[in-house]
Amino acid sequence: MKLFLDSSNTEVVHDAVATGLIDGVTTNPSLMMKEGKDPRDVILQICNMFGWTASVSAEVVGETAEEMLNMADDYIDIHPSVTIKLPLTPEGLKACKELSEDGISTNVTLCFSVSQAILAAKAGATYVSPFVGRLNDNSVSGVELIRAISDVYRRHDVNTEILAASIRDVHQVGRCFAVGANICTIPPTVFNKMYNHVLTDKGLEQFNSDWATLQDKLS
Repeated sequence: MKLFLDSSNTEVVHDAVATGLIDGVTTNPSLMMKEGKDPRDVILQICNMFGWTASVSAEVVGETAEEMLNMADDYIDIHPSVTIKLPLTPEGLKACKELSEDGISTNVTLCFSVSQAILAAKAGATYVSPFVGRLNDNSVSGVELIRAISDVYRRHDVNTEILAASIRDVHQVGRCFAVGANICTIPPTVFNKMYNHVLTDKGLEQFNSDWATLQDKLS
């Protein structure tokens, strides 16, 4: 059970990694555009926060497998922790298969069905990323997709790990892990909210109050 942070903001990622609770990071072109920095520099900075033990997804773009592979070569050279993120398209899966056969970690993204997840596994993907929130936006249960993929993978001894993506709230994190996700990649706002519960706050307030009362009695 692992938590990845979905962000290209190096300062935010640094703060999250410092908690010791984050196992990896996912990025995408939209997140990179938001930061406005050289993606290679961003990926290197994030990888260096973990050392040699994490997965940091760097997404490639292109119309053909060859274009994606050429872009992947640039990312692979950055750091051993780099995972190449590819779209779930025919050309993306061709590139995934070639990279996987070369021992390169891969993350196949934009998965919205069990049949797509099967293709990703056949291509040797290290991770497949079903988009939970986007399915919910279209009146389809993203959590149930995670459950269905997990059932198929388990029945057929598939090694590809399920990386639940497009997570919108804390509740979805718990539900995705409950139905078989190996990893959840979450935005910083969701990660920070995972700590919170009104009963925790009330309990802590009571403990602190009782401790202060005890100290007064002992003084």
